[in-house]
Amino acid sequence: MTAERTTDSGIPVQPVYRAADLGNSLNERLGEPGQPPFTRGPYPAMYRERPWTMRQYAGYGSADDTNARYRFLLDQGQTALSVAFDLPTQLGLDSSDPDAAAEVGRVGVAIDTADDMAAVFDGLPLDRLSVNFTINATAPIILAFYLVAAERQGVARADLSGTLQNDILKEFLARKTFIFPPAPSLRLVGDVVEFCTAELPRFNPISITGYHAREAGCDAVQEVAFTLADAIAYCDDFVGRGMTFDDFAPRLSFHFATTLDLFEEVAKLRAARRMWATIARDRFGAQRPEAMRLRFFSGCSGATLTAQQPMNNVVRSTIQCLGAVLGGAQSIHVMGYDEALAIPSDDAVTLALRTQQIVAHESGVTNTVDPLAGSFYVESLTDEIERRAGNLIADIDAAGGAVAAIEAGEPQRLIATSAFETERAIADGTTVKVGVNRFADDDNQADLDLFELDESGYQRQLQRLETHLAGRDDTAVAAAIDGVRRAAADGSNLMGHFIDAARAGATIGEIATTLRDEFGEYEEPAPW
Repeated sequence: MTAERTTDSGIPVQPVYRAADLGNSLNERLGEPGQPPFTRGPYPAMYRERPWTMRQYAGYGSADDTNARYRFLLDQGQTALSVAFDLPTQLGLDSSDPDAAAEVGRVGVAIDTADDMAAVFDGLPLDRLSVNFTINATAPIILAFYLVAAERQGVARADLSGTLQNDILKEFLARKTFIFPPAPSLRLVGDVVEFCTAELPRFNPISITGYHAREAGCDAVQEVAFTLADAIAYCDDFVGRGMTFDDFAPRLSFHFATTLDLFEEVAKLRAARRMWATIARDRFGAQRPEAMRLRFFSGCSGATLTAQQPMNNVVRSTIQCLGAVLGGAQSIHVMGYDEALAIPSDDAVTLALRTQQIVAHESGVTNTVDPLAGSFYVESLTDEIERRAGNLIADIDAAGGAVAAIEAGEPQRLIATSAFETERAIADGTTVKVGVNRFADDDNQADLDLFELDESGYQRQLQRLETHLAGRDDTAVAAAIDGVRRAAADGSNLMGHFIDAARAGATIGEIATTLRDEFGEYEEPAPW
């Protein structure tokens, strides 16, 4: 008798799967590609008609540094951009803030003003590029900076495409770069969605994200459940402020991690699409198929990479890219092999992009839609993940929904417990990690040419900000900031005021401080 095997989420795996494992009504659960329940994909022809968008996540140093990296990536064949912001930008601090000094430009680009945003995209045609912004607490301000940068290029809002992450609930859940308490944070998310639904028809105003909960340690079932529970909370809020589900839902986007348990990852993505179609129809009364359609960006998992034997990460990232493709992703990021050690070098990020290109153009996996459909194993896993994630969503509903559950700390405790179990299994060798707890070779480490940040970038950014402040009209800035303050107090949509402030030359710190004064700052309660 063989030993018991499970997926990474603890789902028992049988030695052999047969037709009897699929139950009845498989065709009904599958449907057709491009039609509800979208198990087989959100579009009829999928990659036969159009490959996924290759969107490598990038950003560091100043706006000029990041502009140079973007030009390099586009020259290598990347098809869209994805902006990484430094922590001060994510937390609404100017680069000159004393609390920001150690982090300016280190894990993303520093953006203090609309001038910085314009410099990031200098010479890059915003009407022909899709841009993803990974930012949340300050997402509305960043969007305002972007719209002003587009104005300066003469690009109409209707011609802009891309995605603003704008998912504050997952910050409370896992990533922790929140600023304001949950209620005003949700209001800001809703202001963006309401504004974009009216003004930016090609732009995704929110990307509801399970990626960071997964990177923090939750399993695939929890990732689906937390993501969809957050989506339900957002949609309840949007509908509650008078928006029509069929109007805003077609522009909702999602973001999942893809890790190494290949078949479970494929099943997870197929289950998530089917579950969202059901939720959209049954909870929110969706009438338009587009409003039931889940589209997602897949980031390959940085948490699975190792500093030991880092070239092994090329193999890990290839498997993860393949899982995202077999699961039907609309855009994909592949990690550089050296990202357990540093910001990826030019060589590493090029190989990560080449990995996507080889999977797209040489592997043959794009030749037919949903090639694993009908697999006894994959269909059984898809059903089981749907069942388990559905049960967890029911538990969250019983706790009062995602916001109440997060405020009570229950999802955070589940993530921490799952992370602890994962690390314990690696530590005791139950889970094999090649190069770490099995097949280790301390005498044969790769000699990598790691990326080194230009330490003069901090001073250059301070000088850039100082020049900006000296050249602006302070009276106009004060009037615009006062508009932000009044709108924050009276509850009207803030987006127009953020754009006015950005256009006048206000900094991200000035705008965020105005909101801090009105909303307060959130302090997370201890989970235990």
